[in-house]
Amino acid sequence: MHIVEPTVLEVFVENTSLNNLRILHLSDLHINKKTNSEVLKLLVKQCNDLEVDFIALTGDIIDCKVKFIKEKLQILNSISKSVYYISGNHDLFYGLSSLQKVLSNFIFLDNQIKTIEFKGNSINIIGLSDRFSKFFGHKRDEKKIKNILKKSSPSIFLAHQPKDYKIAVNSQTELFLCGHTHGGQIFPFHYLVRLVQPFLNGLFYVNKTAIYVNKGLGTWGIDYRYKAKAEMTILKLISKKVQ
Repeated sequence: MHIVEPTVLEVFVENTSLNNLRILHLSDLHINKKTNSEVLKLLVKQCNDLEVDFIALTGDIIDCKVKFIKEKLQILNSISKSVYYISGNHDLFYGLSSLQKVLSNFIFLDNQIKTIEFKGNSINIIGLSDRFSKFFGHKRDEKKIKNILKKSSPSIFLAHQPKDYKIAVNSQTELFLCGHTHGGQIFPFHYLVRLVQPFLNGLFYVNKTAIYVNKGLGTWGIDYRYKAKAEMTILKLISKKVQ
């Protein structure tokens, strides 16, 4: 896993209730046996020092069985901000239930909705389990989430893969956050990722929905990146109506 300085990105949204909301978006940590505990402690310090309203973690926290990295994962429970997270395909493969038990200070959002208060307004944070859920005995309740999104505004929708963006767009969700792609991780694999995913990385707008695809902090397979730098990004939401 690579620690980097956070960047701030302005994201324009429709709903005025979201104006000036600051979200730290993390993704794809891929914590494994080789992950340095000091690096995780530094990540916790960064998260605690930043001025954000909450943290959104869009999957793939682990890259090996939880029993081998339990003490390392427990370090993350020292994050003082609210952390909302959803499953990624690697979490499912290595043991999502075990991960949930260890991350006792995090808020698990697979197929769930949580409502927070921000400057007197209610904001809904909604999560969907990963597309691989059914192969690992976990439910992916897409129908439930579609119904919730259509009835919930303003809303922020978390999913692991960019492919789920259509659910956000069709329900006119204000903001959709995801990861999974690593931004291609090593060029020219960017082109392979684009064959199977609608977006590689970065910020996009489709109709009334802002979409952000995070490149993540970790790596998969080879611990190396080329033309796809690791990232932790603060998304500052700005309402188009109050600029």
